Amino acid sequence: MSVLTAAARVHEQVTVHPAGSRRRRRILDDLTGHAFLIGAVLCFALFMWYPMIRGVVMSFQRTRRGETTWVGWDNYTRIVADPSFWTAWQNTFVFTVLALVLGYALPFFVAILLNEFRHATGYLRILVYLPVMLPPASALFLFKYYAYDPSEAGLFNAILTAVHLPTSEWMQSPRMTIPAMVIASTWMNMGSAVLIYLASLQNIPGELYEAAELDGAGVWRRIVHVTIPQTRLILALLAMMQIVATMQLFIEPLILANGAGTQDSAVSVAYLIYQHGFFQNDLNGAAALGVIMLLVLAVFSAFYVRLTTRKDDA
Repeated sequence: MSVLTAAARVHEQVTVHPAGSRRRRRILDDLTGHAFLIGAVLCFALFMWYPMIRGVVMSFQRTRRGETTWVGWDNYTRIVADPSFWTAWQNTFVFTVLALVLGYALPFFVAILLNEFRHATGYLRILVYLPVMLPPASALFLFKYYAYDPSEAGLFNAILTAVHLPTSEWMQSPRMTIPAMVIASTWMNMGSAVLIYLASLQNIPGELYEAAELDGAGVWRRIVHVTIPQTRLILALLAMMQIVATMQLFIEPLILANGAGTQDSAVSVAYLIYQHGFFQNDLNGAAALGVIMLLVLAVFSAFYVRLTTRKDDA
């Protein structure tokens, strides 16, 4: 009986204990994953969701001398009645459109160009990505005091003089303020988009280009009929991300134009929020303006996602 008992215990250890240990390991892995997930959720709740909810609540309140009262839609009507409100939205939309024309198309074609190189590719990628590694404030001060110097000593004016073209006052000119900010912003941020596009281009099968060449397709037709269709998901995603990012224009007018610029030519919605909150001590008005901006971006994002989804289904 003792031999049979020992054999039974060995059989139990072989058959039961491994199953129990696997079950405990699975439970431990689940607990570890949920622990990491709970940490991420708490971080989002504390640093993103709570400020958003708090901003919405503040937009319906008014705080004076430490006393908070509910005022309903008064902050919104006061903000909308401000002439700077419409000027800020106009400047923001113009900046967004120009940034799409230059800052969206240029990185894609630079990526196509880099994808054709077979030598010094690593060096070229570092060269393109280098502006992204610079602190944004440092890059903008470089543009402000070196490239956009209104005298002939400025880099851009020196280039214009060399090719016998009239110089510009750049940030001092209301007409050139937004285009100058678009140029600086594109130079600072295009490196990340170029690398993303380049990674997407390298995943396109080479057989597609070979088939297009056999059909007699030139460079432009290969881009239109092969490159763009194969990268349309990345193009759509980066388009939405760029529009959302450019609509939050802030640091460019703050540094390049000292805030509003000449004749309010550089004031943006984000800078107007900053002005209400920190210069006018109007946190409730700033919160109302922030909620309006949130709703505009949310409506645009929902419309854009629905539009691109319909195109993909078709």
